[in-house]
Amino acid sequence: MKKVTAFIGSPQKQATYQAIQEFEKNLKSYAEIDFEYVFLKDYQLEYCKGCKLCFNKGEENCPLKDDRDLLLDKMNNSDGVIFATPNYAFQVTALMKNFLDRLAFVLHRPRFFGKTFMSIVTQGIFGGASILKYLDNIGENFGFHVAKGCCLRTLEPTTALQQKKIMQEVKKASARFYKELMRTTPPTPSFFRLMVFRMARTSIKDILDEKFRDYRYFKEKGWFGSDYYYDAPLGFIKKLSGGFFDFLGQRMVKQR
Repeated sequence: MKKVTAFIGSPQKQATYQAIQEFEKNLKSYAEIDFEYVFLKDYQLEYCKGCKLCFNKGEENCPLKDDRDLLLDKMNNSDGVIFATPNYAFQVTALMKNFLDRLAFVLHRPRFFGKTFMSIVTQGIFGGASILKYLDNIGENFGFHVAKGCCLRTLEPTTALQQKKIMQEVKKASARFYKELMRTTPPTPSFFRLMVFRMARTSIKDILDEKFRDYRYFKEKGWFGSDYYYDAPLGFIKKLSGGFFDFLGQRMVKQR
């Protein structure tokens, strides 16, 4: 049975929560799914102090003692993850942003390969598309395979027509998510994702050393000598492009 966890950044159980409930119902119409709700408001997360200890020495050296690792474990133990948030001042809520800040080291050391991700944004009028794009970018850089999410207009009072449209959008999103959740082969990386990996690993290899957790992490994973984060058929053009991206990374290091 697949495990799916929804991390909800809303301080209220209203439109965002209702959208996730509808999403769960649709998802379970396809197969038996273990679905968990995680309301970030119910967990203790301190504010990042910007000390960079998680970057340089490892996340276990963070001076903050809160529920970060508990939430991280929930992500590790899930096959699929959803980040859901209302639009607050054209951004995610403070609850969601603080959650992402506390996991910033994962952007340096991605780990959620083989897991599916989707973002869901609720809003009154506009601005949610950029939030959706932001969350999808976070998901990709965490290592997730990202399924296209949805931005729902939940302006109150909601009319019957609006509610019908919301349900249709959620149904489509759940179908996309389920399809990727059941994927049996790893996705082939895009040219952009390949470039990000090759330039990042070249920079880490040439700038850092064993004293830095990023360096040791990439070395432990064997990424200094691999084509990509995981085994994936790249084809001749992408293999050739990978070498070019390595060259660009080396040039970037020399010009710093």
